[in-house]
Amino acid sequence: MAEQGLHEDVSAKLLAWYDAHARELPWRSRPGIRPDPYHVWLSEIMLQQTTVAAVRDYYIKFLSLWPTVSDLAKASQEDVLRAWAGLGYYARARNLHACAIKVVNDWHGKFPDTEEALRSLPGIGPYTAGAIAAIAFDRPHAAVDGNVERVMARLYAIETPLPAAKPLIRERAQALVPAKRAGDFAQALMDLGATICTPRTPNCRICPCTDHCAGRALGIAENLPRKAPKAKVPTRRGIAFWVERDDGHILLRQRPQKGLLGGMMEIPSTPWEAKLPRDVVAPLTADWNKLKAPIEHTFTHFHLQLNVWKTATAEQSLPAGDGYRWVHKDELVHEALPSLMRKVVVAALDVPSRLRKAG
Repeated sequence: MAEQGLHEDVSAKLLAWYDAHARELPWRSRPGIRPDPYHVWLSEIMLQQTTVAAVRDYYIKFLSLWPTVSDLAKASQEDVLRAWAGLGYYARARNLHACAIKVVNDWHGKFPDTEEALRSLPGIGPYTAGAIAAIAFDRPHAAVDGNVERVMARLYAIETPLPAAKPLIRERAQALVPAKRAGDFAQALMDLGATICTPRTPNCRICPCTDHCAGRALGIAENLPRKAPKAKVPTRRGIAFWVERDDGHILLRQRPQKGLLGGMMEIPSTPWEAKLPRDVVAPLTADWNKLKAPIEHTFTHFHLQLNVWKTATAEQSLPAGDGYRWVHKDELVHEALPSLMRKVVVAALDVPSRLRKAG
């Protein structure tokens, strides 16, 4: 009973703090007001592995293009990827579109209101299902993102390193969820981690949970959560081929639907492997200018060094193979180019080069 009373006290204090200090975000309703499930789902998918600052403009753009889940379901995947370009983790965009179609076809355009049913939809895992169920439908589920992991680890002085500590952290977070206002509580924990219980120099003096924080009492709050050492990220290498036609059109290629950057457009490139290929297979036989500095880009599991080779051509036809098309360089801004390829565009247009033969 004493522990239950402690949970209720922490929850009540956190909700009172949230009522006074909730962040104003485009996808968020005022405390106590139930938001549109479509808005909650869209924002939660966008916020995976991404910051609020990065997501804000994309969220507003998506709602202007597709105000409802039915509108999004009717869009083409290419248009969705184009609107998503630059936000990263592009499987999210493909799953976003697939999920909208499934909600329309299988759920009559309305999101299911239970965590179990939400997890059956494309792109919705345990965290996202819990967040949508709580925020959109006030279901008593914990929504444990990185901010909440940090709050829980400090509040309960959990010293087991992540990711091994995740089950215990989720259990602790679930125990705090109140019977009423579960959605506001989920967002309160997120806000606490984002604004007060920050990774460095947490502001414990104004934290509503400071009297109950075991990490603060032990003087270790700032060192939590502990994390297991990260494995060294391997480096891969490749070559991107910038082919510019005399009339200003650039050769692009659509990547396969499955795999990294699936369905996105790219400057055609070799496979990305540990070593550069000895025998370079370019899209066409030409004199190639090699840019001096490679493009550097880090993905989740590897770092990429991508050399850029340039050539000009009067050729109008497309190379053999699937997915190629010509796009005028003034229209590249409207293409579904991931951040890596946008770096290639900038380099190819602006950086001096030296002669290199291939083909």
